[in-house]
Amino acid sequence: MLQTASRSWTVKKADEKEKSVKGRYSVVSLFSGCGGLDLGFKGDFSVLGKRYAARSFKVEWANDFDEKACLTYSKNFKDPIVCGDITKILEGNYPDLLSPEVPLQADVVLGGFPCQDFSLAGKRAGFAGRRGVLYQSMVETVRRLKPAVFVAENVKGLLSMDDGKAIETIIKDFAKIGYTVTYKLHHAANFGVPQNRERVIIAGTSKKKGLPAFEFPPETHPKERWITLEKAIGELASVKEGALPNHHWSGAKMFVGTQGNSYTKADKIGPTMRAEHHGNIEWHWNAKRRLSAREAARIQTFPDTFVFHPSTSSAYKQIGNAVPPVLGWHIATAVEKFLNKYL
Repeated sequence: MLQTASRSWTVKKADEKEKSVKGRYSVVSLFSGCGGLDLGFKGDFSVLGKRYAARSFKVEWANDFDEKACLTYSKNFKDPIVCGDITKILEGNYPDLLSPEVPLQADVVLGGFPCQDFSLAGKRAGFAGRRGVLYQSMVETVRRLKPAVFVAENVKGLLSMDDGKAIETIIKDFAKIGYTVTYKLHHAANFGVPQNRERVIIAGTSKKKGLPAFEFPPETHPKERWITLEKAIGELASVKEGALPNHHWSGAKMFVGTQGNSYTKADKIGPTMRAEHHGNIEWHWNAKRRLSAREAARIQTFPDTFVFHPSTSSAYKQIGNAVPPVLGWHIATAVEKFLNKYL
């Protein structure tokens, strides 16, 4: 169900809400995009020949600013998503996160806060860019909801921005509101994602609840077991365009020296799926065409049943912005074990 500021806000009263399944933890998801991290936390999906079991999390409230990403989210999940500016929501211009009539609770707050201002591939505006300070909306949400755990995801460039001062500032801001914060750089390929994607996972645990520092999940795929593109998308090379949802590709020509104008290699993992392709997504190793949006989705470990709306160009952007669901699933598994152990 997609909700926007211009539409009525409908949510069940606290005493009318469905009772949580025993052992299920409530989640509030910020900067949700199309739902890659949320899918990982929900589990119960299959991709690249493997089943990822359901995890004990229920998304109570999700939010993103991108209307097209929100449309995709609403089409693939039963959970509602509010499409709007989180800074305005927290100001009370939209329904507030802590409505007196409908108190919102969360055991976990998720947030892949916008990373473009920290990206090594971008302009690296850092905190000088608007998107670079949106993490503060996550800090405020955590302050209000007081979850046991929060999990944030960002690009590798965050660690080197301002000689490390950016990540230090973020940690200090979360520490001020009562959280023990740890972070770790993960290579997605080490968890079964066929892609050269390095991301920082920042996790905070509540001091008030007496929780120790978060314990990150162990890697499952050493380099010699990385999943190649041949295994991930090989059979799609001969599938007719449009025969699968989102199996359409950009018709952009080759422009030497620009981003995305390189060929993939069947026996290697894929390149980083980026949001700002502008049609210049990488070429298939068969040299006949660019990667399709469905192939990009598989490289990001979205199941083929996950359909992106409303267009191919929008799909590329949503896929590139997303957290790989399989990486999210491993993080979720670690969070679930952590909560089961200490709560």
